Amino acid sequence: MALGAFLDRLTDFLQGLSAGYQALMTFLISIVPVVELRGAVPVAAHAGLPWYAALPAAVAGNMLPVPFIILFARRVFIWLRRHTPFGRFADRLEARAVRRIDTVKKYQFFGLLIFVAIPLPGTGAWTGATIAAMMNMRIKTAFLPVLLGVIAAGFIMAALSYGLFGLGA
Repeated sequence: MALGAFLDRLTDFLQGLSAGYQALMTFLISIVPVVELRGAVPVAAHAGLPWYAALPAAVAGNMLPVPFIILFARRVFIWLRRHTPFGRFADRLEARAVRRIDTVKKYQFFGLLIFVAIPLPGTGAWTGATIAAMMNMRIKTAFLPVLLGVIAAGFIMAALSYGLFGLGA
């Protein structure tokens, strides 16, 4: 099934739910890596959930795994290499994060914030938290720029998805 067909089915499913369940589903969708907030907000918009309900649910869901990623990403990569056939997958994920470290290191707080805030493929909370882990950043140092980046990305996606400020449909 193509991604577009899957999203159409998901949206049809969400349209039949109450606003509370739509917000819960938005929360759950935004937890998923790659999809994150930039996928959850448009699906919520298409399902009819108001932006002021979708945005907090998507931000909360997108931020839920961040502390765990910062704390455990390096250990998970090591474990994958030693104990599973997914060692190459771990190498690719780590290499992808490491390639982006220079930009984040150069600008520190704002580098991580801007990296997470740009709602494009290869950016976002999961990758930003992985970069923070590869840089050995502490949670108290990395959490705030990731959070602010997720909030900024959320407003960008809401503007595009809901037509706020004359943008989008």
